[in-house]
Amino acid sequence: MTNLSTFSGAFESWYGLLEIQARGDGMKKRNLILRGVIAMLLVACIAPMLRAWEREPLSVFAGRRAKLIAAVNAPVVLFGYTGHEEANPSYVFIQEENFYYLTGHNEEGAALLLIPESAGEKGWSGPHEILYLPSRDLNEERWNGVRMGPEDPGIQDKTGFANVENFAKLHDTVAALAKIYPEIYTELPEPHEDGYPHAAIWSKWVKDAAPQTTVKDVSSAVATLRAIKTPGELALIQKAIDPSIDAHLAAMKMLRPGLYEYQIAAKMVEIHDYAGCETEAYAPIVGTGYNSTVLHYNKLDRRIEDGDIVLMDVGGQYSGYASDITRTVPANGKFTARQREIYEIVLGAQNAAMEAVKPGMTLGGQGPTSLQKIAMDYIDSHGKDKERRSLGRYYIHGLSHHVGLNVHDPSGPSRPLEAGMVITIEPGIYIPEENLGVRIEDDVLVTPTGYKQLTARLPRLPDEIEKIMAEGKSK
Repeated sequence: MTNLSTFSGAFESWYGLLEIQARGDGMKKRNLILRGVIAMLLVACIAPMLRAWEREPLSVFAGRRAKLIAAVNAPVVLFGYTGHEEANPSYVFIQEENFYYLTGHNEEGAALLLIPESAGEKGWSGPHEILYLPSRDLNEERWNGVRMGPEDPGIQDKTGFANVENFAKLHDTVAALAKIYPEIYTELPEPHEDGYPHAAIWSKWVKDAAPQTTVKDVSSAVATLRAIKTPGELALIQKAIDPSIDAHLAAMKMLRPGLYEYQIAAKMVEIHDYAGCETEAYAPIVGTGYNSTVLHYNKLDRRIEDGDIVLMDVGGQYSGYASDITRTVPANGKFTARQREIYEIVLGAQNAAMEAVKPGMTLGGQGPTSLQKIAMDYIDSHGKDKERRSLGRYYIHGLSHHVGLNVHDPSGPSRPLEAGMVITIEPGIYIPEENLGVRIEDDVLVTPTGYKQLTARLPRLPDEIEKIMAEGKSK
């Protein structure tokens, strides 16, 4: 990595050469040359520090598209984000998940059209998959960087699409397909997301372009594919997990009474950033005392007190892929007897559920294959609250969800676990009247014969946690 001393030395050398070259040419010319060199050196200095977005081979995305169009056997049109979904000046563009999953394209304003191979029998003579890109705007590129355009040389090799066309042509193509297909698939808004801009706006666009067709939702079919991770996806998920583990270890070592929740979160985010994570997989949760019992607590404004329990649910995102990890630790480095009791019950429930993970098991339900039931039964049969009631009433959420391009990744219609799925195992007990919330969460890959814990490097045993925290105090 280029450092400031290297930059300073290079600058002095170039400045000396410029003084000789520009002597006698006038101050104006000298300043123009100097500005150009400064810009060039800044680029050379900063370039090695820029995050590198990793992407699977283009052939992997092509394979996904082939599976999708075979599953629906009707035209599919999907739209990427435009870059105007948020007005916040700190917004960093990351592509719409389904669009990225099928294209690997991470720039604004694109669209994808897939057409069944059988379309030729209906009179279709055009290509069977087209990536549509907006025309390049050179003035905008001066502000936001170079973008791909449909007329760029070599655009087919860059995108993995044999056919790349201008976005302006999409409307007429969809209208032509509507004459031979009674149905067209796109993303429709969920019933509870009636006003969600992306799906609502673009599904209306399709209906307006093809008013005589039935517009159907493709989201479930894509989600079914997304549930099974490729080796490349697993590698990227692990690259999100590894710095997240490092962040949790660092938090354990620095944590002590007197700090604020936001200071713990800030340290963890710093470690994610330094490792190349482009953002957090979700808003960091660091809850101490009563806040540990609030599931999605993210105010992070409380001072950590001696005797508190601290719940940390924090994970980074790497090249679009999420991690999701929770650990619960004692603020002063030593669990109280009650804290340890509740912690060990949660850990026992997690172990029981995790050991049962294999193809054919289900995340929810009440049957013998339900991981949720395994965890609940364990919690309900171990320990009591202050009124001698079972603790199941304090386990108030699901045990698991899928992880991938979204921290709560879609998986299509409910079905038993299959090899290649990545899920969380995260039981918890939350007792507000005791200011005591404990959750332990790990990311797990379902294998053909069982599971692999992707977060195994991060200790879970209470003695191990206390040892790590003691090591942090001694430094």
